[in-house]
Amino acid sequence: MELSVLNIKGEDTGKKVTLNDTVFGIEPNEHAIYLDVKQFMANNRQGTHKSKERSEVSGSTRKLKRQKGTGGARSGDINSPVMVGGGRVFGPVPRDYSFKLNKKVKALARKSALSCKLTENAIVVVEDFSFEAPKTKQFIEFTKNLQVADKKLLLVLSDQNKNVYLSARNLPKAKVITVSELNTYKILDCETLVMFESSVALINEF
Repeated sequence: MELSVLNIKGEDTGKKVTLNDTVFGIEPNEHAIYLDVKQFMANNRQGTHKSKERSEVSGSTRKLKRQKGTGGARSGDINSPVMVGGGRVFGPVPRDYSFKLNKKVKALARKSALSCKLTENAIVVVEDFSFEAPKTKQFIEFTKNLQVADKKLLLVLSDQNKNVYLSARNLPKAKVITVSELNTYKILDCETLVMFESSVALINEF
């Protein structure tokens, strides 16, 4: 499939880019997408949660009352989980939530997400550009020219561009990444996927 290339003013340049059907035209695999997003979110978890168990609570280990003859339930020390201020039973402990996922499954998920975006007509290709200095105002003007100012935007660069990145950093609805950072979660998390003309060739090789 071919898409028109726009310039920074949102005007059609007359040029077209070809999107690889093996990347942008496949039947989306929802389960692969689910697994890849699940892994991305799991890998981002800190896993530092912790609560104190019975042996870790500060308190006397003296037996509160005699074992028999009180007419009530037997009890041990004040650190017991049934006591107010006692330890927690089977509480959370630090752990690693990350898990392995095959490269082919991740690649399939990424292609499926790109295919979904193309089906939704949510992909825009622009000419490569840069700013002389970081200017958020210029980036906002750029999004208005593309008529995507009110949408969650993901701009995919072919290589690092510090001025473009810094120009978009303060905008809550705009994110700038390179092709090497592109993943399934970030593709699905945006409403409009804007790609540099030079980045299309790299994505076509996924």
